[in-house]
Parts: sequence; structure tokens; C-alpha cells
Amino acid sequence: MTAQAAHGPRLPYGGRGHRDPVPGAPALEVQDLMVRYPGNITAVRGFGVRLERGQCGVLVGPNGCGKSSVLKAIAGIARTAAGEVRVFGNAVGACHHRTAYLPQVPEVAWTFPISVREMVMQGRDVHMGWLGRPRPADEQAVGHALVRTGLEALADRPVDALSGGQRQRALLARALAQESELLLLDEPLTALDEDHRQAITRVIDEALDQGAAVLMTTHHVDEARGAGHVIIPMRDGATLQALAAAP
Repeated sequence: MTAQAAHGPRLPYGGRGHRDPVPGAPALEVQDLMVRYPGNITAVRGFGVRLERGQCGVLVGPNGCGKSSVLKAIAGIARTAAGEVRVFGNAVGACHHRTAYLPQVPEVAWTFPISVREMVMQGRDVHMGWLGRPRPADEQAVGHALVRTGLEALADRPVDALSGGQRQRALLARALAQESELLLLDEPLTALDEDHRQAITRVIDEALDQGAAVLMTTHHVDEARGAGHVIIPMRDGATLQALAAAP
């Protein structure tokens, strides 16, 4: 068996090989996750979650409790100090093309001179390769994502001219354009008015209906309850359940 056959189809994204989902495996399974940053700072400890296709998990807790670090570890951005993360039964990175990550708005360099359409097209890099040219399928995916997030009229606007709510929707459109099956959404409803919050909630529900899994964060308990999904309360880097069980 060749190396390529062993690792599944090879996509033009940094030369990475990507595995197919393991039959019967959940969309996401995390066990005893620990994330540490330089200075021996423990951001996450003993975290676990399991999501099937069509399920949405909502991490709830105050700022600084480790919610974003959980998403970054699953996305392969933050290094895992201990524990195990499986995406469709594979290790982090093996299903990179099936995982889309939406960061918080302040983490993005909005002064970069690109349009909204060009930013959303970045979601197709995993399919095109970093230096690839958009194909009709890529253009179609981007157009659909712009429509779903209500940004089609702003497609040619520079990203540095967007409002906070428009930037949030542009990040979601980029994630949707990737056409992934696991969406990691960090505060996706922040800085949105009620109409746009409802519109984005409908987009998330639509993705779930199509068989995607979603893990999102919020520091508003009412927001999590309103979503009607699996609620995972966090504090000091761990779930409240894990803290309650500690001696």
C-alpha cells in the first residue's frame, strides 16, 4: 500500500494527506484534554465532549475560562499537553479539510487589503491550495456563503470598512465556504443585532440539518439555552461537572 493510499486522498493544502472518516465514529470526541501555554499556564484541564453528526455543543462560561482554547486545540492551533482529540475518528489534522474554525473578531488582522469576497474565498484554500486559482465550484461555494450570511451586497467592500457585526458575519461566511462537516465557532453571535443573530442561528441550524456537527462558545447562558443544544458549562479551564467531582 502506498503512503497516499494509507492516508486517503491528498488535497493541495500544505502537502497534507487527509483521511476519510472512520465508519461509525462520532464527529468529535475529546477526552481529558489539557492545554498549556508558555509560562506553565494551564488553560484547559480534564475537558471532554462527544458530538455526533447533527449535534451542537455550546461551551458556556465567563471570559478566560478556557472555551477558546478548547476550540483551538481541536482545530490544531493550540498544542495539546495531554488527552486525546478525535475528529471523525481521526487525529487532529488528519481531517483538516472537514474542520472549519471561526475565531473571535479581535483575533483577525482587519487592515489586510482584501475584499469581503476575497476573505471568504480563503475558506476554499483547503481545497484549492494556497496558490491555487478559484474554480467554478469554489466561486459557487463562496457565493452561497455570502448569501447565507447576508453579505452578498458587501462582497466587494474592503474588510477594514466593515462594522463589527459585518466582520462577524464575514468570518462565518469564510467558515461556511469551506463546506466542512465540523464547525468550531468562537462567539459567533457577538456584536450582532437581534435580526442578524436570528439569521445566523438559522444558518447554524441549517448546517446541523445537513449533518454537520457544531461546537460553539458563548458567555451568555440564555444564548446557550435558546439554542436548545448540548450545553457544556465551563469554569477555570474545566467543565463544572469535572470541578464538582474533584476532591
